[in-house]
Amino acid sequence: MPVRRKTGSMLAVDTADYRGEVHVQLDGVPDGRVLVLLHGFASSLQWFDLVTASLNDTFRVVRMDLVGLGATGGPALDAPAQAAVVEGVLDQLDVHDVVVVGHSFGADVAVGVAATSPRVARVVIVAQAPDYSDARLPPGSALMTPQLLGTVLHRIAVPVAVSLGAVASRSRLPQRDLVGQGIADFRATNPGMFRVVIRDRRERLRVNPLDAQLRAIGKPALVILGEKDYFYGARSAQRYRDVGAQVEVLADSGHSAIIDCPGEVADALRGFAG
Repeated sequence: MPVRRKTGSMLAVDTADYRGEVHVQLDGVPDGRVLVLLHGFASSLQWFDLVTASLNDTFRVVRMDLVGLGATGGPALDAPAQAAVVEGVLDQLDVHDVVVVGHSFGADVAVGVAATSPRVARVVIVAQAPDYSDARLPPGSALMTPQLLGTVLHRIAVPVAVSLGAVASRSRLPQRDLVGQGIADFRATNPGMFRVVIRDRRERLRVNPLDAQLRAIGKPALVILGEKDYFYGARSAQRYRDVGAQVEVLADSGHSAIIDCPGEVADALRGFAG
């Protein structure tokens, strides 16, 4: 499997499901409040580049590639196991009063870390509904659920990555840059992550959706949704408000709010984190 380019450093972590290194990048003010930014499925920490550029004058920004993705690599892990790895990174960095931010699949991980780590004070969900009850998945995505087909399709990643990127993002960035980054991240994704996200995750969120998890956690929460999100829209806004979360809907954003509207996302994070 191709390895994603490293822009940060590798940090050793030892959890019940993963013993290895995690690709971590630190930016911003060393003594600033800590923001932990967690990317989504078939992505990498580079998707937060524009948001980080707007925040690193005030905050200490911690980004990492989740296990099975980006430059971290490794096995395919669902959100609870990923959360334990992130918690291990926070322990290694010895940070406190953390605001953890998760985009898409990363939102599940962020909520999981907020539930278990006393180091996390606030949690932010970006572009993720509580469950798949009204999700709109791209045609053909179900084909990637079986391990064998996932592996085959992984080898012809270019057209698939371009297709997913087209429906996920409404960014004004050069299309060539987005496609190149999407292809690199797609190729670096463990094929087993398709089953995790499309099958295992669906059942996990059906049993314990993110809005219910936020209610149980009881920590301040912000939810940022894109009105033009191909997958979820902003239809879940009221569900999140009903459990006490602050909700912001970005009218011009698709699913990839962190590259569609990075300034607006950064402003929302700045206002919420204080």
